[in-house]
Amino acid sequence: MDIVTLRNYRSTDAVAVSRLFREVYGDHYVHPHVYLPYMISQNHDDGRWHSLVAVSGKKILGHATLFRNAGSPVAELALTVVHPATREQNIATRLGQQLLIHAQALGCRGVTIKQVTHHAYSQKMADRLGFHSTGLLPDYAPSPFGEILPESIVMGFRGIDDYERPLPSLDWPASCADFMQQMCNEFGTRKKPSPWVGQAMHFDQHSGRYDMVLKQLSSAVLQQLRQLPAHWMVSIRLRLAEGFAGAMHNLSMAGFTFTGIVPDDRGEGWLALFHRNYLPRQLQLHCARMQQLQDQIQQRFGDYCNTALQAR
Repeated sequence: MDIVTLRNYRSTDAVAVSRLFREVYGDHYVHPHVYLPYMISQNHDDGRWHSLVAVSGKKILGHATLFRNAGSPVAELALTVVHPATREQNIATRLGQQLLIHAQALGCRGVTIKQVTHHAYSQKMADRLGFHSTGLLPDYAPSPFGEILPESIVMGFRGIDDYERPLPSLDWPASCADFMQQMCNEFGTRKKPSPWVGQAMHFDQHSGRYDMVLKQLSSAVLQQLRQLPAHWMVSIRLRLAEGFAGAMHNLSMAGFTFTGIVPDDRGEGWLALFHRNYLPRQLQLHCARMQQLQDQIQQRFGDYCNTALQAR
């Protein structure tokens, strides 16, 4: 077996990296930039991507990237792809380990990772790299494996150096108290939530999903949410702060299900995840905590559907 070594991405690698994604994923990979070498180069030139490649001779057999938006204290470990010929060499894990060291050099305070649920490989890799799974993103994107159903994602987070990201000390609703206590045990707590950074609301569409980020759930915003088309798949990231219990109740009554938490990549705080109109399915997850959360999500989905049918 040829020796595979790791090195920094070079500007001349763009075409080979794009070819690698096509060889492994065909035309199904969710991030369109990987199919345009020009965009791969532009993302590196702009400082948004920081990549490593795995090479054997002159052939690129692996790739991984740190995404980082300007000014963000958090980066994302992403775009990990490895040619099947390198199996049993832990290439993806080695790329991840080196990029976590690079995240430290960049001054990042934490790194997130999106783990696919079609198979357990990326979930096991994230575990080996020290990530803690914190939430689920149901039906997050079109399947990179050519499947009919969209891909659901497990979110992971790992702090860098001694930087801490404690959660606010709140009275958690009974329906999520066990889960949130586990998160508090993992990351610690603080009396006050971290300051909010940026606008109070963001609203975008991605892959047929409507994404919303909220500083708080006011009665006016809740009313407008209820007026959105009923068939829309909506994903909400809500700041964890005072009033969370009431907001969770109101969102639940509006058909949204709590699916965990994620770090706010614009500041030092945390966001709670809520979703509606995702597809019910069975998932076998590597993390026992995420498996329990997934099972609860499916139970609540069934309960909500039964309540809706009885109301007709």
